[in-house]
Amino acid sequence: MCLGLPMTIVETDGMTALCERGNEQRRVSVMLLVDVPVGAKVLVHIDSAVRLLDENEARLISEAVDGLEASLNGQDFDRFFADLIGHEPQLPEHLR
Repeated sequence: MCLGLPMTIVETDGMTALCERGNEQRRVSVMLLVDVPVGAKVLVHIDSAVRLLDENEARLISEAVDGLEASLNGQDFDRFFADLIGHEPQLPEHLR
């Protein structure tokens, strides 16, 4: 299974960007995006930035990935899914 990870652009030359998430840095292609500034949050999938993320969306994805890692390590993971716990799932409007 492949996951897209939210990363922050540290530097870019317009074709590639050095991105970081936590202690990891990776050079990725930004050719699918237009004018991505330093400091932008992007969703990185297979070493390509596939779309821009806002701060909230990047945080939610990071928390979900951290929660998956915690659950795989047998650690408590509820805090990573605080936005979901205690809420009934809702169908999208088009499925109601």
